[in-house]
Amino acid sequence: MSLVYLLRHGENDVMARRLAGRLPGTHLNRRGQEQAQQVAEKLADAPIRAIFSSPLERAVETAMPLSERLGVPVQVLDGLNEVDYGTWQGRSYRQLERLKLWRQLRVAPSRVRFPGGETLMEVQERAVMAVQWAMTQVGADEGVACFTHGDVVRLVTTWALGLPFDSFRLFQVDTASLTILAFGEGRLQQVRCVNQNLAGDETKTRPKARGLDR
Repeated sequence: MSLVYLLRHGENDVMARRLAGRLPGTHLNRRGQEQAQQVAEKLADAPIRAIFSSPLERAVETAMPLSERLGVPVQVLDGLNEVDYGTWQGRSYRQLERLKLWRQLRVAPSRVRFPGGETLMEVQERAVMAVQWAMTQVGADEGVACFTHGDVVRLVTTWALGLPFDSFRLFQVDTASLTILAFGEGRLQQVRCVNQNLAGDETKTRPKARGLDR
């Protein structure tokens, strides 16, 4: 079987207060850089033959230590990009929580289009296509690493498990965490793990799953 290693990027200073979205210049902080190194150490012996990343800096920077460790270049794959949150991008969570559309998002996310941006169903479609394509770039019994964002991992995992769309928010996806999907004979065979923490025990400090890449 071919393995897809889905990884969320490491920590950055924007994510705690604002919706980073696709803001340029959102880099890993010191803790995020440490997490990226720990990811590389944990996956040093994995059968990874290709590495793909969202085009955003925080994802590429998380992928780079593994790339250097394995001698495998990082290739940017647009389908792994963060959700296009439109005009919400860069706004504080305190501001967003006052909006009627935010409250609708908590109840029925499948019905929401972010103002000037994507729907989450569109995100799931292009992310699943990207992951399926990435998997075809490696052979049987080989792996591909895909560095991406919290909601993208949630949406792909929801698809992989065949769950109702709006259940994606139930998944906790920590920074620098790993989800592994195993494909064989052109279809998903197994979900090997979900949200495996590769960078230490954060269970005492991590927030509850809320989506929107917090």
